[in-house]
Amino acid sequence: MNYTVNLLWDSEADVWVATSDDIIGLVLESGSLDVLIERVRRIAPELLELNHQPIEHAKILFKSERLEEVYA
Repeated sequence: MNYTVNLLWDSEADVWVATSDDIIGLVLESGSLDVLIERVRRIAPELLELNHQPIEHAKILFKSERLEEVYA
């Protein structure tokens, strides 16, 4: 089973935010993208189990998005 996790940059809070429509209850944030991905990897199996979602052969597709203003 494949699960998608969206990683969005919140410039006002200066953090990355992870959410997922596929993994119920997943909402995490971190100032580092690498740290956030590692946190998702650790918590996702627990959330899947708690929500009785398939975990065998589970894979996570991370989609990141960061929009920044360009200054001259």
